[in-house]
Amino acid sequence: MTSRRTYHHGDLRQAVLAAALDVIAAEGPGALSLRDLARRAGVSHAAPAHHFKDRVGLLTAIAAQGYGLLADALAGAPDLRERGVRYVRFAAAHPAHFQVMFQPALHRADDPELLAAKERAAAGLRAGVAGLPATVDAPRDTGVAAWSLAHGFATLLLTGNLDEPLGGRDPGEAFRALTGLLGSAQLGGGDGE
Repeated sequence: MTSRRTYHHGDLRQAVLAAALDVIAAEGPGALSLRDLARRAGVSHAAPAHHFKDRVGLLTAIAAQGYGLLADALAGAPDLRERGVRYVRFAAAHPAHFQVMFQPALHRADDPELLAAKERAAAGLRAGVAGLPATVDAPRDTGVAAWSLAHGFATLLLTGNLDEPLGGRDPGEAFRALTGLLGSAQLGGGDGE
């Protein structure tokens, strides 16, 4: 029975991705090994290479999947503030993806699937800046500032640095309140919140 599992797996690609995300969430991307992932999936040590070629290919697939999930999370957000809230919630829901996505040294920067997914996510972020009032002189700088705020908050959240300050509050709601404290009525479309 074991030898049959070694040669056939229902969805090996997804099984390896899921196992990799578990490892990354628990131990970080540096702990990934295709051989270990094959063992976890119950397949031969060479089987994952058919889908990912190597460790970098696997990490590239994880980054592409993550950017796609981020783009989906951002879709339909009414304004820049809500895009930030969704960004933070995405990071909280997908910490392993988040760890890999923003470390370009881990993946192939020229991978077509990764490039397409990154562009979709970037378009979702840019759409929030496009909705800002015309008085904003530098929309690109505003976008970088907003991304930095959301990304920094998400990173602090994932590393446990906000556990005490949040005191159990929902991270998305805490981020929304933080942007209000910083006088970001423009981020919310000028609603004066």
